[in-house]
Amino acid sequence: MDKKVWLTQEPIDPNNCIEKVTRNEAGAVNTFIGTVREFTKGKRTLFLEYQSYVPMAEKKLAQIADEIEEKWGNTDTAIAHRIGRLEITDIAVVIAVSTPHRADAFEASRYAIERIKEIVPIWKKEHWEDGTQWIGDQKENTSYDKKIPSEEEMYND
Repeated sequence: MDKKVWLTQEPIDPNNCIEKVTRNEAGAVNTFIGTVREFTKGKRTLFLEYQSYVPMAEKKLAQIADEIEEKWGNTDTAIAHRIGRLEITDIAVVIAVSTPHRADAFEASRYAIERIKEIVPIWKKEHWEDGTQWIGDQKENTSYDKKIPSEEEMYND
């Protein structure tokens, strides 16, 4: 795969992201791996479901990679996010950032995951042991209860 940012329904291999950013100029490659946890605020999750408007989500992931290049310079970023059904411990997102020095790699990686939660149209449905709930945004500020956002809601974000 030639893309450096992508969504997939297949399991993510972190090495694919690392290979995409490894280069001679980089003295650091920081990798963030987000996984599905079993408990959230004391509630047991059975599994998660992510849905997305893929073309827009990939565009926003590319925007984040561009923002990292603007903020830190001399960086390379790869981001993969999984969609579909994910089981407990499955990898949901991988971010790899290479920079000449480690401090920038750590900061840029943290920046990427926070920006993903802010601007990328990916919705999470929690399948709790006592019911389900659509999480409206990845910062978990808005719930859509029993449905994902309408097309109008997607475009107005």
